[in-house]
Amino acid sequence: MPLIKDGRIVEDEWVAVADGEPVPADRPAIVTFERWQAERASFDGRNAALGVRVKSGTLAPAIAPDLDRFALVAIEFPKFRDGRGFSTARELRERYGYVGEIRAVGHVIPDQYRFLLRTGFTSAEAPENTNPESWAHALTEITVAFQPSLDDPQPLSLLRRRLGS
Repeated sequence: MPLIKDGRIVEDEWVAVADGEPVPADRPAIVTFERWQAERASFDGRNAALGVRVKSGTLAPAIAPDLDRFALVAIEFPKFRDGRGFSTARELRERYGYVGEIRAVGHVIPDQYRFLLRTGFTSAEAPENTNPESWAHALTEITVAFQPSLDDPQPLSLLRRRLGS
């Protein structure tokens, strides 16, 4: 799957490891949350970066105690209309202060890209044969926001309140 960062396709240095498959010791690897829970001790002393992939229903407090162990958190979107991942990403950033990469995986579409960034995601796995221009365009299509977010501390609603409009 192509990886989108800053509206363009980039090289993905991470490898997603299926449950039961060996985890490479010399390369950044993403394991499922279930595998992490079952094999946590086996990752002690690991030199290469580790990431965790969580299902859309996994809430931020479930992974919060181990956030310092993960350089990446991949949040699944089983359907584009399932918005739970947006809430999880925002909570990881705002409540738990997570500063690592947050990646959207699964069924995400360019129309959601701006909102992914506004809620704390840093990258997204795009579908195969995706049109890179549609992802880049998503960054410029909407330029005004009414709600506060992680990427814009001055939304229009606050500006209007200050100006008395």
